[in-house]
Amino acid sequence: MEGGPAVVFAPRSRVVEGFRAYGLIAAMWLRSTMAYRASFVMTAVGNFAATAFDFVAIMLMFSHVDVLGGYTLPEIALLYGAAGTAFGLADLVMGSMDRLGRRVRDGTLDTLLVRPVPVIAQVAADRFALRRLGRITQGLLVLGYALVTLDIEWTVLKVVVVPLMLLSGAAIFGAVFVVGAAFQFFAQDASEVQNSFTYGGNTLLQYPPTIFAKDLVRGVTFVVPLAFVNWLPALYVLGREYPLGLPQWVAFLPPVVAAGCWAVAGLAWRAGLRSYRSTGS
Repeated sequence: MEGGPAVVFAPRSRVVEGFRAYGLIAAMWLRSTMAYRASFVMTAVGNFAATAFDFVAIMLMFSHVDVLGGYTLPEIALLYGAAGTAFGLADLVMGSMDRLGRRVRDGTLDTLLVRPVPVIAQVAADRFALRRLGRITQGLLVLGYALVTLDIEWTVLKVVVVPLMLLSGAAIFGAVFVVGAAFQFFAQDASEVQNSFTYGGNTLLQYPPTIFAKDLVRGVTFVVPLAFVNWLPALYVLGREYPLGLPQWVAFLPPVVAAGCWAVAGLAWRAGLRSYRSTGS
């Protein structure tokens, strides 16, 4: 209206824009995937089968031994299922981050920089692969087997810890994906370094901490805090002794650790993005 006060709409925050852009890009790739549903089903089943071989190998191991590092098969199944599910969620949402080095090398990252949405959302949603649900499904099945088989003295806190462990573990792995991607701004051909902490970390966490050297356990507790993905909360559920003599309350720290990891990941991403030099510069 003439003479009326001007209405000014506040711009959307970068976080909201990032989530919106991620959703739009992921939806585009989903539509592309569902155009070939038979292919999607086959790749999802293949992903499920490929990840299932890891647990098959553990079962074969237990055909020769009764315990591994003092842990029975159902107890290791709990560790395996929790780690596999958490990693699967992070891989579904952030798994495309390992393609960043390729974009930096061939210059296609420049096309993302000119768009008015956060680059991290575009990189993470690029080639969104719903077939990764196979890994999550397999992890949940193994986790379900463990929870049904184990004789756990359930309390309210233990019930809360289980979903908290999965979501916080996924967030921690997601932060590791981002830090690894940020490293690729400096070392462009470093996707394998990133994979050693993501895929390698997932494999490490499938086994109990008692079979590893204490220095390694310290490293994944205090340096790259992967132990908070499943070891510490799962050992609380099992009523097991913690590695390194840690107190019991650390089982409730995964959300705090996840927040700290994302703070570090955000700083690393900004530093990496600012250091990027276009292929035309």
